[in-house]
Amino acid sequence: MMDIPVLALTPGEPAGIGPECTIKLAHEHPELRLIAVADPELLKDTANKLDIDINIAPWQQGETVTSGQLFCYPQSLLKPAVAGQLDPANAEYVIQTIKTAVRLVRSGQAGALVTGPVHKGVINDAGIAFSGHTELLAELSGLRKVVMMLASDDKLRVSLVTTHLPLRDVPDAITFDNVLRTIQITYAALRDQFAISQPSIQVLGLNPHAGEGGHLGSEDAEIIEKAILQCRSEGINAIGPVPADTAFTHSRLAQCDAVIAMYHDQGLPVLKHAGFGRSVNITLGLPFIRTSVDHGTALDIAGQNRADASSLYAAVVAAQKMCR
Repeated sequence: MMDIPVLALTPGEPAGIGPECTIKLAHEHPELRLIAVADPELLKDTANKLDIDINIAPWQQGETVTSGQLFCYPQSLLKPAVAGQLDPANAEYVIQTIKTAVRLVRSGQAGALVTGPVHKGVINDAGIAFSGHTELLAELSGLRKVVMMLASDDKLRVSLVTTHLPLRDVPDAITFDNVLRTIQITYAALRDQFAISQPSIQVLGLNPHAGEGGHLGSEDAEIIEKAILQCRSEGINAIGPVPADTAFTHSRLAQCDAVIAMYHDQGLPVLKHAGFGRSVNITLGLPFIRTSVDHGTALDIAGQNRADASSLYAAVVAAQKMCR
């Protein structure tokens, strides 16, 4: 049992499918050693509604985490959660579960952090500036730059230079340093956490046809290509800039271990088409391991016993592999 890493898990938005996925995960995989950082009454109520008999045991720091039950590090909802109905009053609860789970991991109480889906809109509606897990985890770690990667079980991995930005703001965020650090962080993670001895990275261009020799924008030649050349001088096998419309062909993907996209919707639609429900969101560059689901809160099916915990399980498996 002790070779199974302890994982701190945040179910995410209490009105979404995160609590249901958490209960199903623990029920379907009793071999796991989990600490859910959540309101215990929310978990118990969810289990009752699903008619799942599971032991939800209170946990205090320093206690041993065993398999066969779901341990819960209690956090209190500010208002009772209603499945499918967002409430800004619980936004602070969501943020606190993340902060608490990070402390557990950084203090060695857990080997990695696994996060369920949150709803950015309702957190911002509560007056809390929040653009996503990735940005919050970077802030909590005192880092200026971390990298959001999504990985599917067929070895397709996509890292992002920019994450949750309006499209009109993306070009200004494509700087030499931002592209350079994304490549460097991705390379280090592939080597150190994915055990790939000589990673190859395909870097996408920003503009159609990677700028068409400067006729469709200057960013590709003046910024992205220069960052790639700098990486090559450091011994990193970076290829590009590659036009995004041909980068995901089988022949190109067979020659690389990861793709770096310039913005969120440039690379992730392809990955989610290939492996939605089996993909994992991984934050690279943190001083701890963090994985997450590849889907949102799914408010339309919350509380209906229709949620599938397969993506959460994929995130757990990825976290375990990275711990080992």
